[in-house]
Amino acid sequence: MVAGFWWFGVSCCRGRVVVASWRFVPGIGFGDVSRLPEAEVRDLARLLIDRVSALERALGPVLAAERAARSAREAELERELAAERARADALAERVEWLSRRLGKDSSNSSRPPGSDGPYRGLREKPRREPSGRRPGKQPGAPSSTLGQVASPDERAECAPPECRGCGADLSAAPVVGEQRRQVFEARPAPPPLVTEFVVQARQCPCCGEVTEGAAPGGVTGRAQYGPRVHALAALLTSWHHVPVGRAARMLGQLAGVRASAGFTAGARGRAAALLAPFMDRARELLAGSPVLHADETPARAAGKVRYLHVASTGFLTAMHASDRTNAGIDAGRILPGYTGVLVRDGYSGYLHLAGAVHAWCGAHLLRDLKGISDRAARTWDNGPQRQQWTAAMAAVLHDALQSTRAARAREDGQLSDLEQARIRAAYRAALAGGIEANRGRKGMLATDALSLAMRFGRHEDMILRFITDLAIPFTNNQAERDLRPAKVQQHASGGHWRTLLGLADFAIVRSYLSTAAKWGIDPLDALTRLFTTGPWLPPALQPA
Repeated sequence: MVAGFWWFGVSCCRGRVVVASWRFVPGIGFGDVSRLPEAEVRDLARLLIDRVSALERALGPVLAAERAARSAREAELERELAAERARADALAERVEWLSRRLGKDSSNSSRPPGSDGPYRGLREKPRREPSGRRPGKQPGAPSSTLGQVASPDERAECAPPECRGCGADLSAAPVVGEQRRQVFEARPAPPPLVTEFVVQARQCPCCGEVTEGAAPGGVTGRAQYGPRVHALAALLTSWHHVPVGRAARMLGQLAGVRASAGFTAGARGRAAALLAPFMDRARELLAGSPVLHADETPARAAGKVRYLHVASTGFLTAMHASDRTNAGIDAGRILPGYTGVLVRDGYSGYLHLAGAVHAWCGAHLLRDLKGISDRAARTWDNGPQRQQWTAAMAAVLHDALQSTRAARAREDGQLSDLEQARIRAAYRAALAGGIEANRGRKGMLATDALSLAMRFGRHEDMILRFITDLAIPFTNNQAERDLRPAKVQQHASGGHWRTLLGLADFAIVRSYLSTAAKWGIDPLDALTRLFTTGPWLPPALQPA
């Protein structure tokens, strides 16, 4: 094989590198450059330098173009990747939001039990802890067994017609034993009792002056319904939540009064118009109560979302319809200037009531903690382990509740300082665990959990108010129970009230009937008295 090397002439044509010329130098390899004369070596070096420079000049634009194209493509791919990552993050956030919404029910949020659906009880265990008592009537509870009466309205003898031994006739045989069995049956609706008041005019035999008599108060028309019919119509529509059309038919079927649907619909408004003295009295008593429950619930009226507000105690109820603003809360004329303990949920609209001592409903807080725990159980990235603080905080609240119940059973005035300090120490330990587990983490679950933990930190005194005074209840269930009939009435009314006035009338009448029932007064008797002599008024904040 002949040693040597090739000389190439390189040039650039229209941006492409081409070989312009070449020649072979035989007999000399790269290892034999030392055999060349010094002048040829210098010429060879200059030639190589020139050729390399020419090659760089020829390839420079092409390589630069390729680098620019590669950089542009990389930038485009980076933008596409960033867009896909943003889209994936948005979808993940949307999935988490939908999962959080789907996982909400009455046990872990403020949603009402009626929104749970029919299958919730099949998936979860009941929230209530077993009491240890057997189902049904408890020992010592009053009995309501139907008993026989001494003088029945009708009596029928059930005598055997013949002997079952020999077949002899027993119509004249002596009676040797009897068993009394009574059947209580509803009477057919009687015709209404019609009383005619004849207003007479008489002429004085002395002076000839004609003087007319006066009908009893309230008897103003030629034909009208009496107070008990008005009371029955208001009872059906406001207490038993019967729609007006069905309430009118029930009046005819049960009371024999063929009232129109229009009359039945107006019964609630007529009752509300007579209850101004009662509402004034209820506001006066509630404003002086040492502990007061307050809550609100949305109600659809006249095509808009309104709010029904309540302020109540164990013996008084006052509701009013308004919006959810500070002015709407104050429109009830009870909470402005109130200086007692106000038990409520976490709605910030009550913060303007600076004179009151606020207490946070423990049931709402337990549901919030369960909401975080349930969401953590559906995650795969160690969510349940990081959110164990919710179980710890719930245990603290349950323990505090049991301590207050035990203190009331012992008739203690309050929990001891040592017991309160123990509860607060456990509370702050659980709180520190919640903040530590979620601080600096990303995601909706961590954000919501940290927000809940910070809420427990900011409002410790408000949340633990019930351990400092045994007169303060753990929950705001009193107000929620007083508001619940409004949701029943809304469903019975087709999901809404036709007018805002109808909602306001319902709030007034329901306040009256709820208060009367708390005092042991039958609602029908309270309404009959309302339409006869005027409203019943509560004598005090609570029975003596």
